[in-house]
Amino acid sequence: MDNPIATEFDIPFTVENVLAGYRQGIFPMGDDEDDLIYWFRPDPRAILPLEDFHIPRSLQRAMDNGEFEVTANRAFTDVMIGCGEGRPVWITDRIHDLYNQLHELKKAHSVEIWSGEKLIGGIYGVQLGGVFMAESKFHRVTNASKIALTKLVERLGERGFAVLEVQYLTEHLQQFGALEISNEEYLLRLDEATRLECEF
Repeated sequence: MDNPIATEFDIPFTVENVLAGYRQGIFPMGDDEDDLIYWFRPDPRAILPLEDFHIPRSLQRAMDNGEFEVTANRAFTDVMIGCGEGRPVWITDRIHDLYNQLHELKKAHSVEIWSGEKLIGGIYGVQLGGVFMAESKFHRVTNASKIALTKLVERLGERGFAVLEVQYLTEHLQQFGALEISNEEYLLRLDEATRLECEF
């Protein structure tokens, strides 16, 4: 884990505390080895400006040529399972259980990409007002996770969201226009955007 700011002993892992944490700019990740929950506050923080989202040409061609279906909140649990495949297990059973509770409360959402009846990619995250905090995405077919991200951005833009937070900047996210801002700036944007009334 990279620079956790607290362990579960400092912040009990409950739905109420997780939502309060997001409002303060922190988010949880599990550790399957010690069954603990760690809390993180990146500084700088990565965001994807919705108005400047860039779709690479190769991805646009794949979207134009591909046959797939896009849905939202049809298979939230399955998206979480997909996001935990083949990587360090931070989406532990405790994370699964709590985020499914958030989903039932309409505080966590997913976008799914289908090929026929097969789930081939998706992304999920948490919503507070006009802010969407993307947690993780996955693909089982080339470009499916990128398509999921693109469709998420389209959805957020259409519904008046102001902030898409993506935690840490990576080369993968930079190709879409992601950038870093200070945690101080992020908290200002977070406070303003959570006041919006947006429907996912």
